Amino acid sequence: MPAEVGVIDLMLSIPGEDNSQWYEYMKPMLLDEESRHHFKMPAQYMFKDIPAEDADDYIAYTIAQMDKHNIERAMIGLDDHNESAKTALKKHPERFFASYEANPNNAMDEVRKIERLHREYGIKAVTGFPSGLCPQVPINDKKWYPIYAKLVELELPFCVCVGVPGPRLPMAPQKVELLDEVCWFFPELKIVMRHGAEPWEDLAWKLMLKYPNLYYSTSAFAPRFYPKSIIEFANTRGADKILYAGYFPMGLSLERIFRELPEVPFKEHVWPKFLRENALKVFNLST
Repeated sequence: MPAEVGVIDLMLSIPGEDNSQWYEYMKPMLLDEESRHHFKMPAQYMFKDIPAEDADDYIAYTIAQMDKHNIERAMIGLDDHNESAKTALKKHPERFFASYEANPNNAMDEVRKIERLHREYGIKAVTGFPSGLCPQVPINDKKWYPIYAKLVELELPFCVCVGVPGPRLPMAPQKVELLDEVCWFFPELKIVMRHGAEPWEDLAWKLMLKYPNLYYSTSAFAPRFYPKSIIEFANTRGADKILYAGYFPMGLSLERIFRELPEVPFKEHVWPKFLRENALKVFNLST
């Protein structure tokens, strides 16, 4: 792992005293007692060392953590209610860029909102959690199609959770096979898989081999658990397809991520692409 490469993190948030908005939208879908009333975050049974941050200035604290681990820039989630994200973008545009998590159940209102956030805040991507929506919306459902069309028009990538969701929610909306139809019908739409694609990681790399517009990010996975077939794909035919994304502070600390990263057996030519260069290309970032 090269020390001189300025890392671009494709999944990071500004911590704070009240981060309940991260999970409020999925609470109607959570039916078990632990998830509803006892978990700090919906997949807490999987994440045993969720960072507990305490600072007077959370934005300054986050930048200090980024500097410590050579993270040059990070993509943070933005919405109208998220004042810390808006402040971070305004004060530190050289360090942060924004994504917006879409809800296709809102129909054309959501399309107009994406257009507005792109105009007002320069969002660089739209994200989706198909299993976490209420009601759920599968990746290839017609409700997504107006959003996909708008993203093609705005030249924005779509970052979507795939595979079995961590929260105790039905997995059907996130089956990797559903990407086949979307990649076929929207060849101009860049799609970045999030959250592992397990247990269909072999299908994930096969579809990446098939479709030029499909990519994979390592969000929500500690490096020691990166799927072996994804590492092998990056080292052979997929060096341009795999992008680094963390999960701080939602479930992983940066200390753990960057302690484990050097042990990932990427080949030398893969590292700069994985840590930086692929993100520049896929998210249309300036160098």
